[in-house]
Amino acid sequence: MDTLDMSEILLDAYHLADQINESEEVKNYLALKKKMQEDPEAQKMIREFQKIKEMYEEAKRFGIFHPNYHEAKEKAEVYQKKMSSHPVIGAFLEAEKKLDLLLYEVSSVIARSVSESIKVPANDPVPGAKRFQRSCGG
Repeated sequence: MDTLDMSEILLDAYHLADQINESEEVKNYLALKKKMQEDPEAQKMIREFQKIKEMYEEAKRFGIFHPNYHEAKEKAEVYQKKMSSHPVIGAFLEAEKKLDLLLYEVSSVIARSVSESIKVPANDPVPGAKRFQRSCGG
């Protein structure tokens, strides 16, 4: 069996990336991302969340010793739930989760084909915990 050189492997990786980009998961994600970016109400909510998140991040630096830590944390959690219930933002987050799962599964197949002991990068195991920070302005 001949070994592949790095350029052949990279070409195959680009081909795989093209296939992923043609998937329903990517198409749906991009369409909902555009819809969310064009929705004035969603954008207003995202800007408001960014302010709340900044307050929480400031309080989090000092942990429970910050006088407003628990209040800031609760406010951020409540607002995250509110954002999830917005039809456009909620749909976008669900599409993002499906795309993330696809990418994780592809990474797992590649990694496991090399060795069972290779670690596969994954997002936070608590669904949604960091998702808002990344997707909605974090």
